[in-house]
Amino acid sequence: MLKEFKEFAVKGNVVDMAVGIIVGGAFGSIVTTLVSEVLMPPLGLLMGGVDFSNLYIVLKEGSKVGPYAALFDAKAAGAVTINYGLFLNSVISFLIMAFAVFLLVKAINTLRRMEKTPPVAPAGPTTKECPYCLSSVPLKATRCPGCTSSI
Repeated sequence: MLKEFKEFAVKGNVVDMAVGIIVGGAFGSIVTTLVSEVLMPPLGLLMGGVDFSNLYIVLKEGSKVGPYAALFDAKAAGAVTINYGLFLNSVISFLIMAFAVFLLVKAINTLRRMEKTPPVAPAGPTTKECPYCLSSVPLKATRCPGCTSSI
């Protein structure tokens, strides 16, 4: 059983999958930071200074009655909230990540297609010119169809 597990663990697919998961996790944190720190602040500014991470609905007041200045204050007071701003950040992160994965898969598929199809050699000429009437004649022809001369 140990031998079978060792064969399974060192197979190329398992190692490739592990590397993909590790790189994907790192990429996920990069995209999350890109969305929350780079994309959302200007978008919030364009929408009148809205900070998306602080968009929430209070369902039940906490020990300190609101209004709360930020989501952090509401959570600190023990208020029950629906954090739809954080959800919007997550949706945008997901869309960016899904688009990046789509582009990656598309590039890999294009490379695989290029490997499978051999390069096509340029076709040589299929006709020749009759020296008498200058009409186009198939290469294997021995007489010109235009002037009937022998070529």
